[in-house]
Amino acid sequence: MKTRRSLLTALASLTALGVLTACGSGDAAIGAAGPEAKKTAGGINLSPEQNRVHTPRVDALADRLPEAVRKRGTLVLGVSATSNPPLAFHATDDKTLIGVEIDLATLVADALGLKPEFNPVSWENLFVGLDSGKYDAVFSNVTVTEERKDKYDFATYRLDDLAFEAKKGSGWTVKGPEDVAGKKIAVGSGTNQEKILVDWSAQNEKAGRKPVDIKYYQNTSDYYLALQSGRIDGYLGPNPVAAYHVLSAGQTEIVGKFSGAGAGLQGKIAATTKKDSGLVAAYAAAIDHLVENGTYAQVLKRWGLDGEAVKKSEINPPGLPRTKN
Repeated sequence: MKTRRSLLTALASLTALGVLTACGSGDAAIGAAGPEAKKTAGGINLSPEQNRVHTPRVDALADRLPEAVRKRGTLVLGVSATSNPPLAFHATDDKTLIGVEIDLATLVADALGLKPEFNPVSWENLFVGLDSGKYDAVFSNVTVTEERKDKYDFATYRLDDLAFEAKKGSGWTVKGPEDVAGKKIAVGSGTNQEKILVDWSAQNEKAGRKPVDIKYYQNTSDYYLALQSGRIDGYLGPNPVAAYHVLSAGQTEIVGKFSGAGAGLQGKIAATTKKDSGLVAAYAAAIDHLVENGTYAQVLKRWGLDGEAVKKSEINPPGLPRTKN
């Protein structure tokens, strides 16, 4: 399992390579966090004292919230418990959550005049929490899919790209289903990348090729250990995580990059809430406000994800097609 020391070393490597960029004085990447805080040479603050980018409450946005949420004063959020830099991971105290998902969710809460309350849980429990009404939203790299739209509402805030990662020097390029026929590929269970890989495997079988040998592991670090040991040929995951790992560890390479919604449709990452909860319009309006006032761009730049920016939040746009039975 990846240690805290290795995570810090990885972030330092990213900073040196220019993937993580320090912004203005209001950015969490810069700021006096005290002598006890550990920082990379490039100034990225990994301490619990994040000095995050914040934005003032906007009354017109807060008025869009259901009265019960507005009176409660908190925005209860589900996030992934798995450390996935630069999406969501722990600071040097091994307790404080940091990352692009945390920063963007904090900004949305700010604009709505609410205090964010983060609940780190496993991937499947994010949706259990939404179903039960425990969470007002999930900010956890969730892709819009047509199946998920049956139960959830979405307000987009980032583009979704996926990447195939292989051992460095593999000489392998993935352009389509035929390139993964018979290969051992790891993927997260219940994710949109799993749906794509399952569909590709079915296409291979229909064409008379070998199916994909799909493997599952509990943690991201387990995937990478399997990759290095040769137990799998590749790992299909979110592009930000793959790009981070390639540059920080220096042991792997990206051999293929695709939209998270499959061929012909650009995937979108979105704030996710229970369908008809009355919250999605407020989230979309808040995200649009953050885009307009520049705080959204500051956060994405900090984490090296400028290329995944959206110009406007969309409510329930076309998503990853339904899985064919």
